[in-house]
Amino acid sequence: MYAIIETGGKQLKVETGQEIFVEKLNVAADDTVVFDKVCFVSDAAAKIGTPYVDGAKVTCKVLKQGKEKKIRIFKYKSKKGSTRRRQGHRQPYTKLLVESIEA
Repeated sequence: MYAIIETGGKQLKVETGQEIFVEKLNVAADDTVVFDKVCFVSDAAAKIGTPYVDGAKVTCKVLKQGKEKKIRIFKYKSKKGSTRRRQGHRQPYTKLLVESIEA
């Protein structure tokens, strides 16, 4: 059984027991998060939402909050000596464990 949920402006395919990374949520570690924006549920009979499946929810446990590896951004304009700029960015995330899918 799997489901497609919507969180952080993205849609994710999740299965029970899977660990997923989502955009940062304002919850503490070891808390429980329930997603009710379920677009699709696949079990004995597939259920497609318009836009969401009524009564469906995905329950997840928060494992940790963190930041991804740093990416380097280098901007410059050619033939201009003073317009070089280097930046770094670390995107925050929340790591979840999918506990159950209810349809």
